[in-house]
Amino acid sequence: MVASGIDYSIDSPPVYGNGGPGRDAEKNVVDKGGQPASLASVEVGAGTSVHRTLRARHIQLIGIGGTIGTALYVQIGRGLMQGGPASLFIAFSFWCTVILSLTVCLAEMVTYLPISSPFIRFAGRYVDEAFGFMTGWNFFVFEAAMVPFEITACNVIITYWSDAVPTGAIVAIVIVLYAVINFAAVKYYGEMEFWAAMGKFMLIVGLIIFTFLVMVGANPQHDAFGFRFWYDPGPFTEYYSTGALGKFQGFVQCLIMASFTIAGPDYVSMSAGEAENPRVVLPRAFNAVFYRLTAFFVLGSLCVGILTPYDDPDMVDAFLNGRPGAAASPYVVAMRRLGIPALPHIVNAMVLTAAFSAGNSYVYCASRSLYGLALEGKAPRVLRRVTRRTGVPVYCVGAVLLVALLAFLAVSNNAAVVLSWFVSLVTASQLINFTAMCVTYLCFRRACRAQGIPRETLPYRAWFQPWGAYYAGIITFIMTFVGGYTVFLPGNWNVPDFLFSYTMVFINPLLFLGYKFYHKTRPHPPAEVDLHKNLAEVEEYERNYVPTPPR
Repeated sequence: MVASGIDYSIDSPPVYGNGGPGRDAEKNVVDKGGQPASLASVEVGAGTSVHRTLRARHIQLIGIGGTIGTALYVQIGRGLMQGGPASLFIAFSFWCTVILSLTVCLAEMVTYLPISSPFIRFAGRYVDEAFGFMTGWNFFVFEAAMVPFEITACNVIITYWSDAVPTGAIVAIVIVLYAVINFAAVKYYGEMEFWAAMGKFMLIVGLIIFTFLVMVGANPQHDAFGFRFWYDPGPFTEYYSTGALGKFQGFVQCLIMASFTIAGPDYVSMSAGEAENPRVVLPRAFNAVFYRLTAFFVLGSLCVGILTPYDDPDMVDAFLNGRPGAAASPYVVAMRRLGIPALPHIVNAMVLTAAFSAGNSYVYCASRSLYGLALEGKAPRVLRRVTRRTGVPVYCVGAVLLVALLAFLAVSNNAAVVLSWFVSLVTASQLINFTAMCVTYLCFRRACRAQGIPRETLPYRAWFQPWGAYYAGIITFIMTFVGGYTVFLPGNWNVPDFLFSYTMVFINPLLFLGYKFYHKTRPHPPAEVDLHKNLAEVEEYERNYVPTPPR
């Protein structure tokens, strides 16, 4: 039965043995009218109808757009204030090596089997079904919680100009816009994200060029200040303690900020089930996203330390008093100090588009992660339903938008407080995701060796493996517990801060153990891991793929 364009009958995902289905399996895929369905419009291996309409340019920009939000332009100033320019630069550069290791782990697995919500489903297939349940719901909580975070950020940014529009109205308008974009066909989402991410790209490139020009004297004061602020007040600052310990704690604060700010490969992987020609498109996207993000975040962390001293009174006051918009941005602080008009307003407008775009990406990723959980039987079956014409998992999108209503907390609370709540909640969740990706990759690699699948046959072969997976896995696991360490310092104990920092650390083991005991799951032996499920459909799709004209 079909009503309002939504297909209300659900095709159960096919279950195949280790040998995979026969070559005629795909011929049996039919649409609801009894006619053979186009392989290009059927999610590979799921028997549902999400559409493969995201192109290479969409996916590359989605990966950039999803990870670049307000943190790179505004919140990065807090790291500068707490650790100093050298600590910020070292921490961001170091964390990019972790992201590189994660990127190649995901690239090897996802290009081998490009399906919807890949690493969530791989965690259950390659490690343990209970591990997949925990990973999937943890990732959903992270992505869904970031939606109200970015909505609240949009409200804060708009009040930079005026507070005439009520907070509730801004929140409602943003949620409605997200609904319109994400209920439409995924190609429209991809197109919108492409242009929004282009705006982010232009902004960060423009700010890097701006930094170079003003540091060599191309500013109204003709002051060629260069690296002056690395000498006075200095490259490092103390946080909480004094001396060497205080400077180390300042570095740790910068590292915590980097772990929240820098991501990317997970956003690319979530689009695998809706990518055209994924085994060709995705390797390029993974490589391009890493290089671009590394350039943006490493150079961005260097730029803010050049432009603004860590003890700048305007920046410190903006953070301590929660001044709105880009008022706390080191870039805006520098523009005001140098007497450059108009540019602060342009930066604030561009930061607004960055926040809106990031929130839109989170709606997409959260809905697809919930959809992947439903396909694996780890979320209610109703969430598998997609629209017939556009292939959008509408109930999953609706569930995420319900979580977005938490942004209305900013109506009755200080927006800066609400933002800190969401940051604390999701930072540990993101680090747990990263650790789970590394564990999943190691089990995937072990299964390939046990079943005699040569790495030379994989569409993408990562360098420095398995050492890269061990490196990223150990560091992200440690950082999961370091993120909220300040609550344990003398005089800093605060129950809400402790709960927001470590809630997911306690919830995830409960999810894992609860699912394991209820379903009596066990870890998959390497020789029994199903590496062939859905593989025949991927290969059939490749054989039948016909490039569509550029658009």
